[in-house]
Amino acid sequence: MESMTLVVAGITALAIILIAVGLASSGGSSGMSARLERYASGKPDKAKAAPTGQGPISDLIASSQALANLNKVVEQRDFGANLQRDLARADLKLKPSEFLLIWGASIVGVPLAMLVLSVVFTALGNPLFLLIGGLVGFWLPRFWLGRRKGGRLNAFNKQLPDTITLIANALRAGSSFLQAIEMVVRESRPPMSTEFGRVIREVNLGLPFDQALENMVRRVRSDDLELMATAISIQHTVGGNLAEILDSIAYTIRERVRIKGEIRTLTAQQRLSGYVVGFLPIGLALFLFVAAPGFMQPMFDKDVAVGGIPVGVIILFFGGFMMFLGFMAIRKIVDIEV
Repeated sequence: MESMTLVVAGITALAIILIAVGLASSGGSSGMSARLERYASGKPDKAKAAPTGQGPISDLIASSQALANLNKVVEQRDFGANLQRDLARADLKLKPSEFLLIWGASIVGVPLAMLVLSVVFTALGNPLFLLIGGLVGFWLPRFWLGRRKGGRLNAFNKQLPDTITLIANALRAGSSFLQAIEMVVRESRPPMSTEFGRVIREVNLGLPFDQALENMVRRVRSDDLELMATAISIQHTVGGNLAEILDSIAYTIRERVRIKGEIRTLTAQQRLSGYVVGFLPIGLALFLFVAAPGFMQPMFDKDVAVGGIPVGVIILFFGGFMMFLGFMAIRKIVDIEV
């Protein structure tokens, strides 16, 4: 009977993971009115999403009335708006409700997967391990979203100096600024071409150019892009040679990128030391739990307790807290702003 329960739990976990993968890969698209509203007014789409047509799983979930109602409720909240902005910055074509569904599937799926694996590794069935699995499942989607945002921002910043130089050369050749941006869309790679393509579409839909540029700055959240947008806005107001201004900005950005690279190289050993200090003891404790479950048992001995809590548990929590402080202190020391 117990083995049958584990099989059912494994099938459930696999189904949840498949649903999450289907949602992440499909990234359902909205209708024409939603796209016009997103580009022209900047307001979130509150209409019910149409089926994506990209797979039976995503079509079933996207057409669900419950999911549509959940999406309406989420987008009306502040955290829903913030989550929608983060998804746009990570270039994930997901609605906030779909990301929340993936988040919930991760929270439930990781402990279930550990419960299935406990047939081979009995220590994974420990309630403490299941709690850790739930915390890992809670952390994984946000980590994935943050990595996507960071990677896209780094790719954008690396392309920005060459893009600014391309715009400056196009202006010298007699092109207008919008024509120069269209050239960037044709000649550049994503994410640069994607973001400037949105600017062109917003301008074509009747949005003022300054507002379209401000929307791009808000989406990308890059200090270098904000510097370029501010210079362009000032030049449109007071006049001047925009090509020379853009050349100066491109030189400044290239120097910042070079200095950041040198700093990252010089602090690589310290950053690695922070990861070792923070995660090596945790990894060793997890290995001991799996390889020799009885080795850590004295830490949970209730005969030696303070306030009903075993002293070993108190020591573990205090040691983990001190390792966390050390890890954060190292991160703060090596985080040098340029």
